[in-house]
Amino acid sequence: MSNKQPRLIPIFTTKGDAEAFLLYPYLFNRSGDWIGFVTAKREVYSVLGEYVGTLTNDPRIIGKRTTSTIKPRLKPPPAPEKICPATTIPLPPMMTDLSYSEIDVLLDAPERLHTVDAGENRQDMD
Repeated sequence: MSNKQPRLIPIFTTKGDAEAFLLYPYLFNRSGDWIGFVTAKREVYSVLGEYVGTLTNDPRIIGKRTTSTIKPRLKPPPAPEKICPATTIPLPPMMTDLSYSEIDVLLDAPERLHTVDAGENRQDMD
Protein backbone atom coordinates (compact mmCIF):
# COMPACT_ATOMS: atom_id res chain seq x y z
CA MET A 1 0.00 0.00 0.00
CA SER A 2 1.76 3.12 -1.20
CA ASN A 3 0.74 6.54 -0.01
CA LYS A 4 2.27 8.24 -3.04
CA GLN A 5 1.60 11.96 -3.31
CA PRO A 6 1.30 13.57 -6.74
CA ARG A 7 4.59 15.09 -7.88
CA LEU A 8 4.94 18.86 -7.70
CA ILE A 9 6.86 20.00 -10.80
CA PRO A 10 8.74 23.32 -10.66
CA ILE A 11 8.20 25.60 -13.67
CA PHE A 12 11.26 27.73 -14.37
CA THR A 13 11.93 31.07 -16.01
CA THR A 14 14.62 31.53 -18.63
CA LYS A 15 16.87 32.89 -15.85
CA GLY A 16 16.52 29.57 -14.00
CA ASP A 17 14.22 30.68 -11.18
CA ALA A 18 11.31 28.45 -10.16
CA GLU A 19 8.37 30.88 -10.31
CA ALA A 20 5.48 28.41 -10.58
CA PHE A 21 4.61 24.82 -9.73
CA LEU A 22 2.53 22.28 -11.61
CA LEU A 23 0.35 19.79 -9.79
CA TYR A 24 -1.43 18.56 -12.89
CA PRO A 25 -3.61 20.15 -14.13
CA TYR A 26 -3.20 23.09 -11.73
CA LEU A 27 -0.50 25.78 -11.77
CA PHE A 28 0.46 27.55 -8.55
CA ASN A 29 2.68 30.54 -7.78
CA ARG A 30 5.54 30.53 -5.25
CA SER A 31 3.07 31.36 -2.46
CA GLY A 32 0.99 28.28 -3.27
CA ASP A 33 -1.94 30.21 -4.78
CA TRP A 34 -3.72 28.92 -7.90
CA ILE A 35 -2.74 30.90 -11.01
CA GLY A 36 -3.80 28.69 -13.92
CA PHE A 37 -4.17 25.24 -15.41
CA VAL A 38 -2.63 23.07 -18.11
CA THR A 39 -4.47 20.95 -20.68
CA ALA A 40 -3.43 17.51 -21.91
CA LYS A 41 -1.98 19.27 -25.01
CA ARG A 42 0.30 21.32 -22.70
CA GLU A 43 -1.63 24.53 -23.33
CA VAL A 44 -1.56 26.91 -20.37
CA TYR A 45 -4.64 28.90 -19.34
CA SER A 46 -5.20 31.48 -16.60
CA VAL A 47 -7.63 30.97 -13.71
CA LEU A 48 -10.20 32.82 -15.84
CA GLY A 49 -9.77 30.36 -18.73
CA GLU A 50 -7.79 32.71 -20.98
CA TYR A 51 -5.05 31.20 -23.16
CA VAL A 52 -1.58 32.15 -21.92
CA GLY A 53 0.92 29.95 -23.76
CA THR A 54 2.48 26.51 -23.92
CA LEU A 55 4.32 24.43 -21.34
CA THR A 56 7.66 23.37 -22.83
CA ASN A 57 9.89 20.44 -21.90
CA ASP A 58 12.33 22.82 -20.13
CA PRO A 59 9.77 23.25 -18.25
CA ARG A 60 8.86 26.88 -19.02
CA ILE A 61 5.68 28.66 -20.06
CA ILE A 62 6.23 30.20 -23.47
CA GLY A 63 3.77 32.56 -25.12
CA LYS A 64 3.63 34.63 -28.29
CA ARG A 65 4.82 38.21 -28.12
CA THR A 66 1.70 39.31 -30.01
CA THR A 67 -1.66 37.79 -29.25
CA SER A 68 -3.11 38.05 -32.76
CA THR A 69 -4.16 34.38 -32.66
CA ILE A 70 -6.38 34.20 -29.62
CA LYS A 71 -7.70 30.80 -28.64
CA PRO A 72 -11.20 30.45 -27.25
CA ARG A 73 -11.65 30.77 -23.51
CA LEU A 74 -11.93 27.46 -21.62
CA LYS A 75 -13.99 26.75 -18.55
CA PRO A 76 -11.49 26.41 -15.69
CA PRO A 77 -11.55 23.32 -13.49
CA PRO A 78 -12.86 23.69 -9.92
CA ALA A 79 -10.53 25.79 -7.79
CA PRO A 80 -8.02 23.70 -5.86
CA GLU A 81 -6.87 24.26 -2.31
CA LYS A 82 -3.75 26.31 -1.66
CA ILE A 83 -0.56 24.23 -1.61
CA CYS A 84 2.72 24.48 0.27
CA PRO A 85 5.48 24.47 -2.37
CA ALA A 86 8.70 22.61 -1.66
CA THR A 87 11.44 24.49 0.14
CA THR A 88 14.16 22.84 -1.92
CA ILE A 89 13.95 22.87 -5.68
CA PRO A 90 16.17 20.99 -8.12
CA LEU A 91 18.51 22.94 -10.37
CA PRO A 92 16.94 24.04 -13.66
CA PRO A 93 17.83 22.26 -16.89
CA MET A 94 19.65 24.03 -19.71
CA MET A 95 17.15 26.31 -21.43
CA THR A 96 16.73 26.47 -25.18
CA ASP A 97 16.85 29.88 -26.86
CA LEU A 98 13.60 31.66 -27.65
CA SER A 99 12.81 33.21 -31.01
CA TYR A 100 11.95 36.91 -31.17
CA SER A 101 8.24 36.13 -31.50
CA GLU A 102 8.22 34.17 -28.20
CA ILE A 103 8.33 35.35 -24.60
CA ASP A 104 8.86 33.66 -21.27
CA VAL A 105 5.46 34.32 -19.69
CA LEU A 106 6.60 34.04 -16.07
CA LEU A 107 9.48 36.43 -16.72
CA ASP A 108 8.14 38.88 -19.31
CA ALA A 109 4.36 38.85 -18.74
CA PRO A 110 3.60 37.46 -15.26
CA GLU A 111 0.34 39.44 -15.20
CA ARG A 112 -1.11 36.85 -17.61
CA LEU A 113 -1.04 34.30 -14.75
CA HIS A 114 -2.68 35.90 -11.74
CA THR A 115 -4.70 34.62 -8.80
CA VAL A 116 -8.50 34.49 -8.81
CA ASP A 117 -8.79 37.71 -6.79
CA ALA A 118 -6.46 39.72 -9.06
CA GLY A 119 -6.15 40.61 -12.72
CA GLU A 120 -7.72 43.23 -14.94
CA ASN A 121 -10.53 40.94 -16.21
CA ARG A 122 -11.88 39.87 -12.80
CA GLN A 123 -15.51 40.49 -12.05
CA ASP A 124 -16.35 43.66 -10.15
CA MET A 125 -18.06 43.45 -6.79
CA ASP A 126 -21.49 45.09 -6.69
